[in-house]
Amino acid sequence: MDKQELRDRVWDELEDSGEARFPYPPHGRIPNFAGADAAADRLAETDAWRSADAIKSNPDAPQLPVRRAALRAGKTVYMAVPRLRDEECFLRLDPAAIDDIDHATTIGGSAEVGVQVRPEAMPPIDLIVAGSVAVTEAGARVGKGEGYSDLEYGVLQAFDLVGESTTVATTVHERQVVAEDVPVDAHDVPLDLVVTPERTIETETPHDRPAGLDWTVLSKERIEEIPVLASLRP
Repeated sequence: MDKQELRDRVWDELEDSGEARFPYPPHGRIPNFAGADAAADRLAETDAWRSADAIKSNPDAPQLPVRRAALRAGKTVYMAVPRLRDEECFLRLDPAAIDDIDHATTIGGSAEVGVQVRPEAMPPIDLIVAGSVAVTEAGARVGKGEGYSDLEYGVLQAFDLVGESTTVATTVHERQVVAEDVPVDAHDVPLDLVVTPERTIETETPHDRPAGLDWTVLSKERIEEIPVLASLRP
């Protein structure tokens, strides 16, 4: 089964089972799911969470409870600017500067109160929380197909802000944990933790972290659209 077949199956299962949550339909996005709050609570019980000061999170609905929990715990949250379209391509959410955490952690609220920063102005990231469509217990991850999560990792890696010691986690519904072998490409970032409302999986992934930005899969058009890529291009 290829990645798109897995996406379609998981999206269908979440919808047909009634486990999908707003926004609807789950198709074509990182799907929200029943129990996202419980999965965030379980993630907050891990050592990786407790020791993290700076967290990079995706902006999607199922990880909204994660972002709120991070700010309430005094952690700084970084989110990528949509499609990395600006030179200051990350948003910093500083809990000391935010009055309304619930608003600040929404997509619209983060754009209003978040401070755009260049990677050079960021500290090393202690924990990455990625959105997923499908995952395996071995740490393979399938996103929605646009490649931005892995690309953001590559950008942070280019600035020495993430590395082998950076924990990469996701929160998902049990129906998103699949038994199939997922095709893994060289630029795919493996997961260290898969957290569902029911369990926490330490993957001990056999997959290597990407060695750097994979320029062979980046079109000239995409490089030109993303200022930070244009500045890093060899």
